[in-house]
Amino acid sequence: MIAQVLINGELSDGRIPVTDSSVLRGDGCFEVIRAYNGRPFGMDAHLDRLEASARRLEIDLPDRGDISSWITGTAESLGDCYVRVVVTRGSSVPGEDEIPQVIVFGYRWAVDPGPVRLSPVEAPWHAAGVEWDLAGAKILSYAPNLAATRKAKKEGFDDALLVTTDGRVLEGSTFSIAWVIDDVIETPSLALGILDSITRRVVFDAARGLGIEVSEGSWTLDRLADAVEVMALSTVREVQSVTQVGKVSFRSGPITSRLASVFESVTRQASKPGN
Repeated sequence: MIAQVLINGELSDGRIPVTDSSVLRGDGCFEVIRAYNGRPFGMDAHLDRLEASARRLEIDLPDRGDISSWITGTAESLGDCYVRVVVTRGSSVPGEDEIPQVIVFGYRWAVDPGPVRLSPVEAPWHAAGVEWDLAGAKILSYAPNLAATRKAKKEGFDDALLVTTDGRVLEGSTFSIAWVIDDVIETPSLALGILDSITRRVVFDAARGLGIEVSEGSWTLDRLADAVEVMALSTVREVQSVTQVGKVSFRSGPITSRLASVFESVTRQASKPGN
């Protein structure tokens, strides 16, 4: 079910011109915000990241308060849902004015609770720490990542774990990755150019609050052979157990379970009126 679609705050039938930059060039950025009980979770952090992405792309956004109200209204109309915000540059046809488009719509989606099995897939398109103009931006062009997911599924897995051509672990196709060794959570560093996931931030802050050490760095795939737990983190997956990466299997462990419970408590508290 998709709720009403807003384009620059106006009700729309959801159609955009074929000349739009998102269609012709994949030129734009986006955010997906999860709403619990009709209340968007982590909206300020998502809007901060949206603004950062738009700056990288040199796209002027409408007033932040307006975008916030569009997201809030959409979430309230659906309750438990996802709200997607898509920003495009506007027309890509020479001679036409570039009028940025901010598309906001909500939908419900039954997510597989997991656990999941991941296939390592080389990602030669990933900058892997090399600074470039769009480093860290959540851009629309996810075609390589989705191709990696399809490749993994053809091999009998649920999704892909992206690695560099020299075997360093990066992130999932649409999620962050972390694992546990000697009661320490290890995760690829943001310096590798992976997405600064909102869920990742919340979960690692919660882990540190529980006295669990979090170490960010650069590791090759063989590091996971020493892991006792692996987890996938994202707005959609929340905290999800990973039971296989390539030929290596894992059990759903206590740290993953504990962090999933804490994350659920955080989102439940945030969804209460007055918070």
